[in-house]
Amino acid sequence: MQHRILFRRLFLLPALKSKTPAPTRLLIRHAQLNSQTRPQLPFLSTPLAKNHQFRYLTTERKRWLVYEVYLAFKYTAYFWAIVGFSVIAYWSVQQEWLERKYPTPHEWGFLTRLRFRIAKWGPDRTDWVGVETDWVVIGEYAKNVIERLEDRKIEGAGVEDLMEGGIWIDGIGNSGYDITAKSEPWRRGYYEALMLAAKAAEQLDDHVLDTTRRLVFPASTVIGPSNPNPKPIPAGAETAPREENCERAFEEPETFYMRVLTTRGFSSRQKMDAALAYASWLDFKQVPEAAIRMYDWALSLASENTPPTEVPYDKGSYVLRDNAPAPSKNILDALTALAVHKARYEDISTALPILLSILRARRSLPETQSKSFTTYNKTETPSDSPWTARNIFNAIKRLAAPPAYPPPPPSGELPPIRDAQERCEEAALNLYIGEIIYASKAREDGLAWTREAVDLAEEQLHKLGPGPSANEDAKKTCRECLSSGLENWAKMAARLAREEREKEAASPASGTWFGLWGDSKHQKHGEKEETIGRWAAEENVVKERTRRAQEVLDELEAPNTPFSSVFSA
Repeated sequence: MQHRILFRRLFLLPALKSKTPAPTRLLIRHAQLNSQTRPQLPFLSTPLAKNHQFRYLTTERKRWLVYEVYLAFKYTAYFWAIVGFSVIAYWSVQQEWLERKYPTPHEWGFLTRLRFRIAKWGPDRTDWVGVETDWVVIGEYAKNVIERLEDRKIEGAGVEDLMEGGIWIDGIGNSGYDITAKSEPWRRGYYEALMLAAKAAEQLDDHVLDTTRRLVFPASTVIGPSNPNPKPIPAGAETAPREENCERAFEEPETFYMRVLTTRGFSSRQKMDAALAYASWLDFKQVPEAAIRMYDWALSLASENTPPTEVPYDKGSYVLRDNAPAPSKNILDALTALAVHKARYEDISTALPILLSILRARRSLPETQSKSFTTYNKTETPSDSPWTARNIFNAIKRLAAPPAYPPPPPSGELPPIRDAQERCEEAALNLYIGEIIYASKAREDGLAWTREAVDLAEEQLHKLGPGPSANEDAKKTCRECLSSGLENWAKMAARLAREEREKEAASPASGTWFGLWGDSKHQKHGEKEETIGRWAAEENVVKERTRRAQEVLDELEAPNTPFSSVFSA
């Protein structure tokens, strides 16, 4: 046995030591390799016929699909989160901007302040180009704010009725409340909400509500017996409503005006402004008897804090006395509105003396005090750079701290100072007087008064200068006066120039017998020289002044860069 094992080892040893395999034929090699692969099982091989089964969802494909679904949900969540945060950021910046432009009392709730800001922004919106002001939305927001302020459970804690159970005014509703327990910002915000609702009610006075669709339409488009010729609906709008389905769209304006006049806690100036606005509305509705009563009420409110012996006007003619003390701003405004009402109804003999006495009183007011200029230390020099430490600190303070509610406006119970605002009011008085004198057939004098009003208004606008300033009310008054004055001046001059041309055309030629031949003095090469008359030259002057003043009326403030607007002091 041992010999046999030893012989086997010696026989196999040379074969194990040889490293190079023996050359083989190619076909034999491939046949050997194929024979060494794993067996071809049915579930691991590629199907060769339709009847063979195979796996579509492998383990690797499952993992890939799960990962793809995870990525889809992940990036979708990221996208909508970015969109949501962007909308919230935009809305927050917009509300901050609205709060600074239209401040609201800080003691009001969030929803009340939000709706009040949107309501006040409505008439001034310019982001919807070509779209008219939506007074329906403004009125609804303003009315909702009023309801929340009068509700004892929301914002009206401390608001009391004037009497037990309140006072009911026929045709108007409940009277005002006693809000003396509220703070001054709360009362001022409540007053602004009432006046905004009254303005919306004026705009919606001729509108109706279709109760079937809850849509508001002008009353002139209603189909029914009371409107036999309805106006057509604009293309693309809803169909016209039926008269039997319509009711009044909004409360009457006197509802809100009387709420202001009968509320205890408003100042005399606030009530006087409400009375004058209501009287102007009654003039528009052509109810002069009720309007004159409201003007008298406004004048009594303007002089209620003045002793009877110191009332500066005559109670019969309403003319300011020369030896009387200087009238307050409230009295001047009330008398001006009353005189305009008299002139509107052609009571010139009463209106003109009132306006002239007011103009004399305004011109005799004390001049404005000299402005106090800022002094700098010798080591400090003013810098125009927005990157100074003071500007950066002020910018951070404005962005971090909530804007302060503005202080209350002047009460109007003291005589005004003859500043830019009062000079613009003088220009408006000159304009009123010019219209009245021109209507009373003294056309040249009326045109002269109008020209003086235009000169004064344009001068004040140039003094106030371009860009934002503290005298925005004065600039607004002067712009309105200048625009109206140029329009009136142009109409007056055009009419006088037309009458002048007609008179020259109707008169016979001078210097000839019976007008049979033309004037040789004006003949040159067979053509007659045209001479410009006085009022034709005045008409050309008005056109040039209008062109020159248009630059002031249409001045546009240059937009600030983002950094300079943030860091501007």
